[in-house]
Amino acid sequence: MGKRPMTAGDRPIERHPVITKQEFRDAMSRLGAAVHVITTAGARGTCGYTGSAVCSVSDDPPTLLVCLNRSSAMNEVFKTNNVFCVNTLTAGQEELSNIFAGFTGVIMEDRFKRDRWDSLVTGSPALASALISLDCRIVSISEIGTHSVMFGEIVGARFGTDDGQALVYYKRAYHAV
Repeated sequence: MGKRPMTAGDRPIERHPVITKQEFRDAMSRLGAAVHVITTAGARGTCGYTGSAVCSVSDDPPTLLVCLNRSSAMNEVFKTNNVFCVNTLTAGQEELSNIFAGFTGVIMEDRFKRDRWDSLVTGSPALASALISLDCRIVSISEIGTHSVMFGEIVGARFGTDDGQALVYYKRAYHAV
């Protein structure tokens, strides 16, 4: 019987920083990404934040991931509610993005008064004017460095208009695509 190959689980992984935090942030600014407002609602309340760290994971079952800073007051709200909705913004929704990013001083309750919101399956706010709203139940959470990575199985979806342009963030500025 042959010896199996060594995996990262067999030994500690040595970490050698090759770039600084600032260099990492500068590098990430060059990765264009769609802009989303990620929301939750449930026993711990309703809240949402602007994020670009959203990624597909699997199509069977349909699963995606979102990342949220562990130091955010919203982190425990999302984890306790155990649901979230990813609302992909359209070009022209920069103001809504800035509001949910916390750049404007608008309190959480008033943020949801800035557009039309309803819900799909989980009760998380779904933006009526989003390119797409993907409603998810959290199936797994990993804590990686400064962030919680929440994996959500998609339980509902609403597709917006096909003729809208997406709002993306690239080189620290908004762009339409």
